[in-house]
Amino acid sequence: MSSKNLNRRAFLAATAAASFTIVKAKQVRGTEANSSLRLGMVGCGGRGTSVAGGFLENTGTRIHALADLFEDQARKAKHHFDRKQVDIDPGRVFTGPDAYREICAADDVDFVLISSPPYFHPEHLREAVAAGKHVYCEKPVAVDVPGCLEVMKIGEQAQGKLSLDVGFQIRNAPPFVALTKRIQEGQLGTVASAQVYYYSGAIGRPDWPGASAEEARLRNWVWDRVLSGDIIVEQNIHVIDVCNWVLDGHPEKASASGGRKVATNTGDCYDHYNVVYTYPGGINVTFGSTQYNKGWWDVCERFFGSKGVSEAHYSQPVAIYGEQPWDYFAELAESAGEEEFSVTGSFGGALEHADPEKQKAYVHSILSGDFHNQARQGADSALSAMLGREAAYAGKVMTWDELLSSGKSWDAGLDLAKMVE
Repeated sequence: MSSKNLNRRAFLAATAAASFTIVKAKQVRGTEANSSLRLGMVGCGGRGTSVAGGFLENTGTRIHALADLFEDQARKAKHHFDRKQVDIDPGRVFTGPDAYREICAADDVDFVLISSPPYFHPEHLREAVAAGKHVYCEKPVAVDVPGCLEVMKIGEQAQGKLSLDVGFQIRNAPPFVALTKRIQEGQLGTVASAQVYYYSGAIGRPDWPGASAEEARLRNWVWDRVLSGDIIVEQNIHVIDVCNWVLDGHPEKASASGGRKVATNTGDCYDHYNVVYTYPGGINVTFGSTQYNKGWWDVCERFFGSKGVSEAHYSQPVAIYGEQPWDYFAELAESAGEEEFSVTGSFGGALEHADPEKQKAYVHSILSGDFHNQARQGADSALSAMLGREAAYAGKVMTWDELLSSGKSWDAGLDLAKMVE
């Protein structure tokens, strides 16, 4: 199939019929004596480079191959790792529209880190799983409903054979793990409502002098609603995923508003959202977000129950107030002892260990053969964010079933080959 005229749905249909090969657990590392997995990164931007570096530092993973549509992006990532004394063979640096296929086809890559623009995640994920690669896919797994349904099917193919993780690292952050366990064990009593928000500043991007409008759009994909899914799906999804985790389900309906009032970039994403989600049991969750703040930001989830209230910030505190008060960082300081705490001064923010713990757990799942499969979780959280987005776009209450039955497919209309001619 030609890659010159990108058609995601046609591509998915074609690859669904392709042969499906799986690497057995003992083949993952080549030999038992081999000490590290070999990572291939698809999408060499800032987040992907950071996550790949985390795998290197936290798990001993070898960064073995790079793939990006744009040669300069791949070259920049290689230079970054060169400075860290990571020897990546130039023959394992792939560029162009088919770069992701080449990296997935490489026999010397054990798992693929997908950090390309979210619009491409379903096809990149399918290619990796079809090639028998373990996958770590950044959130969101898709930008539209058909993409999420496709990811669920891919997850079914990988079940019990491969590890497929989605980048919701907060679920591995020790303070959030401890808090969620306490809530689910009943320390808040009956949870009746919640307040969650993601208030952040604008995301800056380069000007890319000389780039065509299409190329600049793709390079600055985070400003583009089709390529990113809009801010609620691309960025705010983290707090929505925490709600799904704590409440052990997904919303049944949403009413929402939003708009683009302050943003000055060239994209078309909203710069704020306000959503009321209704979860099973009639639990109402109010959600708010901005992406234009100056001088202040905060991300938080609060759950209100019959016995108390919890709050969890990206920084601090992570605590419960009420009949059974508890504070993660106070407890940590007490367990460390006054002398140690006075020397360290601070244990850092609530997410300090989120990425390292997530990466260690993922690598362990591969090496132990106890494979993860987070495709359904990733799709559910993406769909939950989309439920709020579509309710805001339509200006009406939308149910989960209505969202799933809508079948609306997003087409970016990009000709990738022309961008790299």
